[in-house]
Amino acid sequence: MSDVIALGCGLVGKFVIRKLLENGNSVTVVDLKIPTEIANLENIEPMEGDVFAIIDSLPHSKVVVNMLPGRIGDRVRPKLLESKHQIIDLAFTLEDPSKYSQLAKENGCSLLWDIGIAPGLSNMLVKKGREMIGELDEVHIKVGGNPSKKDSKWSYMAPFSPSDVIEEYTRPARIIEDNNLITVPALSQRHLIDVEYHGEMEAFLTDGLRSIIDTIPSKEMKEFTVRWPGHIDKWISEGMKMEEDKLLEEWKFDDERDEFTWLEVKVQGLDSKIRWMVYDEGKNGDSSMARTTGLVTAACTILFLEKGPMEGCGLEPGIHPPESLSNNSIEYIINYLQDNDVEIVQS
Repeated sequence: MSDVIALGCGLVGKFVIRKLLENGNSVTVVDLKIPTEIANLENIEPMEGDVFAIIDSLPHSKVVVNMLPGRIGDRVRPKLLESKHQIIDLAFTLEDPSKYSQLAKENGCSLLWDIGIAPGLSNMLVKKGREMIGELDEVHIKVGGNPSKKDSKWSYMAPFSPSDVIEEYTRPARIIEDNNLITVPALSQRHLIDVEYHGEMEAFLTDGLRSIIDTIPSKEMKEFTVRWPGHIDKWISEGMKMEEDKLLEEWKFDDERDEFTWLEVKVQGLDSKIRWMVYDEGKNGDSSMARTTGLVTAACTILFLEKGPMEGCGLEPGIHPPESLSNNSIEYIINYLQDNDVEIVQS
């Protein structure tokens, strides 16, 4: 019987699965199609097919990593909770899983959601900043996974589910200004910024704040996605009118192309400012987004496997965002990324 069940085996999923194997675990992998490079590994139990046809046959009370695309990731959550699983959830869904809070408590389950780089690590750093500074006046998060150099086309390739990227570009963004929660169109407040090692890029509002809108008070709070200049102009002029299949093909990830992931988290309060910069260029054939996202997911899963949600992460049964993690578990996650050669600089 496997130690952990992994739902989804995309770019990030493959990386997480391998990290769990490296940690000495056996993994049951469920997806429509499982690459032979994963299916043939030792201590892997592959289960190909529709997750909804398979899920009821899985053993109960396991640690499950939900890495399904956002469009279906929410639909499996109640089934997982009813089967008394402990869940690390990376499915970036429009739906807030907090609606399953009572179901989780009734079944003695913890579901830890949005466990990637941003949201995910970004939430943890904002929490860390609030504890260091106290009351916050400003929180700005900027994040992007991009090719290392511009090109004459999109200057972009999707490092995770492309359909989730499209939703980022179309979903209105919730932000806080002057202590008020407001909703603005996605892609608002476009401006040029300087990104370490790469120079001038463009930032624009997206709906990435998620749970910290409600859990961490700040007078101003915004999350920006970062792309090469020209990408959003092309999206507005061409991409919004394209058939989704064609767009997804043009954004297809090219693992032969150099790329990077960059995250900046800035918090400010009273007379204090703290900035974190997280940077990765990929390693050993793994993309930077797979690494920076997947290392956070893998670290949380290891904590669940080795110590359980309560002892490992300070989580009672229920639905929890990343900022609910204990301080010790957040430090473990940061150290895990650094031990795997992700650059994290605090200033």
